[in-house]
Amino acid sequence: MKYDVVVVGGRISGSIASLYASKQDVNVLMIEKNQEIGTPVQCAGGVTRSFFETLQMKPPQKLICSEIEGAILHAPDGEKFLTKNSLLQGYILERKMLDKALAIKSAEAGTDIMLKAQVKDLIIEKGQVKGVIVRHQGKLLEIPSKIVIGADGVESQVARMAGLHNGHNPQDLISCAQYEMVGLDIDPEILEFYFGFNKAPGGYVWIFPKGENRANVGLGVRYGANSAIYYLNKFISHLKGKIVELNVGGVPIGGPLKKTYSHGVLLTGDAAGHVDPVTGGGMHLSAVCSSLAGKIAAEAVINENLSSSYLSRYEKEWKKRIGKNLQRSLKYRALFDNMDDEELNSLIKFLNTNDFKSLSTLSILKLAREYPKLFLVLKNIL
Repeated sequence: MKYDVVVVGGRISGSIASLYASKQDVNVLMIEKNQEIGTPVQCAGGVTRSFFETLQMKPPQKLICSEIEGAILHAPDGEKFLTKNSLLQGYILERKMLDKALAIKSAEAGTDIMLKAQVKDLIIEKGQVKGVIVRHQGKLLEIPSKIVIGADGVESQVARMAGLHNGHNPQDLISCAQYEMVGLDIDPEILEFYFGFNKAPGGYVWIFPKGENRANVGLGVRYGANSAIYYLNKFISHLKGKIVELNVGGVPIGGPLKKTYSHGVLLTGDAAGHVDPVTGGGMHLSAVCSSLAGKIAAEAVINENLSSSYLSRYEKEWKKRIGKNLQRSLKYRALFDNMDDEELNSLIKFLNTNDFKSLSTLSILKLAREYPKLFLVLKNIL
């Protein structure tokens, strides 16, 4: 086996990168460690409409569980704020089917897919990555390639083996747990988010409706005395629905890696830190960055220029597209990290009782004096 591009990871990032590379008629192999693409699920399944716009695809109706029109934010004290901001409008997708559908599109474009295969090492010659060493069906295989794209998630082995990352700081990881539940009495068009130290310390709880009284109910935590599953069980104890699936995992929220390319290597998706530091969402960011990774990797092969300087175009391009948004979210995260429950209660109350366009100078000064951290958050948002 010999390929132009090897993509490690068969989730959304890997399938998109493989698809965009294969579209340019280069030989692509996508390697997935699990025996089935799409399982286990590692996402709540929510995307904005821009996700499919980025991929220049129409959202497949068979993947859409529900169409979302807004969200309710629940303060620690129980006060609620309903918003129908256009940025929240989008879809809840059946994530297993989405991953498989993107892999199928990639295969139809020409990508070869190797399942239940573990990348054990990179082939490196004179500082240049020249392929991967894979354990597959009990054998070690050397698979030469011109470029390797690491789309292997938060614990990316490609990033580590390429010398681009040595692991995340604990404070930059959020531990998540999610149940799929049935029999819930919820609005099928509205997301729900719950905040508070007792509910999800350092994170939040989400309810993403999937239609027919189904929903993904999950949370992420960054600190606290107990595990994510403990807090999730505590939260759902007041719900009447039944559990039909459990998924757990970690999400990197420390922002993108300092460098996402090297000689013969590109990183994308969670492996590159392409995750929003506030929400923990990464699907739209993956769509942007992974399509760029596949496209630029193929161009490097076609132009016979696999150097680090040529591949640096990838990092310049994704930073141009999403870099400012990620830096802004890091700033917001730092502000939210310093807010306690009282200030979160005040934030929801403020959102409920104020029209941003008609705020008086006096009310802004009063807010700044009584809740300085809350004022900083709103100052940056507004």
